[in-house]
Amino acid sequence: MGRFIEGSDRRQATLLPDTVEDYVGEENPVRVIDAFVEMLDLAVLGFDGIIPEETGRPGYHPATLLKIYVYGYLNQVQSSRGLERECHRNLELIWLTGRLAPDFKTIADFRRDNGASIRKVCAQFVALCRNLHLLDSASVAIDGSKFKAVNHREKNFTQDRLARRMAAIEGTIDRYLAELYRADRQHEVTGIAVPRVKVERLKRGIETLKRKQASLAALEAQMRATGEQQISLTDPDARAMTSKSHSAYVVGYNVQSAVDTQNHLIVAHEVSNVGIDTGHLSSMANQARAALVAENIEVLADRGYFKSEEIAACEEAGIEVYVPKRLTSNARAEGRYDRRDFVYERETNSFVCPAGERLTYRMTTTDAGRVMHRYWSSVCATCALKEHCTASPQRRIARWEHEEVLERVQERLDQRPDAMIVRRSTVEHPFASIKAWMGATHFRMKTLKHVATEMALHVLAYNLKRVMAIIGVRELLMAM
Repeated sequence: MGRFIEGSDRRQATLLPDTVEDYVGEENPVRVIDAFVEMLDLAVLGFDGIIPEETGRPGYHPATLLKIYVYGYLNQVQSSRGLERECHRNLELIWLTGRLAPDFKTIADFRRDNGASIRKVCAQFVALCRNLHLLDSASVAIDGSKFKAVNHREKNFTQDRLARRMAAIEGTIDRYLAELYRADRQHEVTGIAVPRVKVERLKRGIETLKRKQASLAALEAQMRATGEQQISLTDPDARAMTSKSHSAYVVGYNVQSAVDTQNHLIVAHEVSNVGIDTGHLSSMANQARAALVAENIEVLADRGYFKSEEIAACEEAGIEVYVPKRLTSNARAEGRYDRRDFVYERETNSFVCPAGERLTYRMTTTDAGRVMHRYWSSVCATCALKEHCTASPQRRIARWEHEEVLERVQERLDQRPDAMIVRRSTVEHPFASIKAWMGATHFRMKTLKHVATEMALHVLAYNLKRVMAIIGVRELLMAM
């Protein structure tokens, strides 16, 4: 084959075989995985199998299995069977494990049985990043995203979906029965029998639909007995959630993350099966502050996180939040003045309306556990601007007892108009990257506990890649 670069003869023996150490270069990312796992105290982190059994077949050290998983998630190989194959043929994994090749069951059991410890490993890498001064900004952006679970939409039920499905089945049964009735009439009138195959098909279809109907009725009874609003058959913890990025709903989990605005590292994350973000602000902010070991931090979040009590809890804890207020009123869209057109005057404890009239304090009420002060004026009936203000006899304004907290947040937003641009450019890219690595199926494990473990491995892989891109493999190895 002259003039071509030729490979070695597979049958040629070598006097001095290559060492395993020669399989990977000095700046190969696999060396970072090896160094990081070796620096961990796996016993303190709670991994099973640190102390080997005195009898029986020897097992694999947890460090070996942890290295396999970190490598797999770093290289988009997340299944235990896929990792087993790679252990036999992938030179980087052969180097990383020292030619060990556990079977897929051993690999899968390690991830299943050490979920809490794996999540601590993710936190340990965040601590390493903090020691490398990659998280000195004390500023994070918070957001949530919906990730698909191992549960098809057809196997997720609510009361409404159950009722619609049962009604559809009932309609199909009626149609099949009508077909059988027409077949009988045709035979009576014309004497021509309908093909037996068609009649048998219709009867089998009716039996199948009746079995489905019975199973749906059992699900409905179960929901009523347990009080659950949803039932997922494949993954019992998965829930149907609306998503802006999809035309319909997603059956899965809501993953919350807090991302450092300087280097875009994920400092804290949480997996929930609650579909809305509203109640997660203070929890994620406190987790981020603990991860950064900072007394005061700033948190950027979109208006989906706006909840008065959550913002007040953050302010009380010394966390500076930037959250736009929700626009829940349709007044401005209908050509009328909305709440923002009424100016509060602290000295007189009153509001000044667009017509210059004062809405004075009248009473205090409790609304959904919040203490609200109510204001209105007695001159609304004769006001020239009333048709642009309210259709009611009086325009009434409610003010929360801790409204000054929300006003401070709005003042900060006004002084920093780029806050939401920084938030979007910080927190949304990690989600997109992780979803691309996961593929169309997203999570592979079931139940909230195991999904949280899988997400921790994805976050660890993302942070590893990010740090290697920022400071380089050689510098990270020296730091370790």
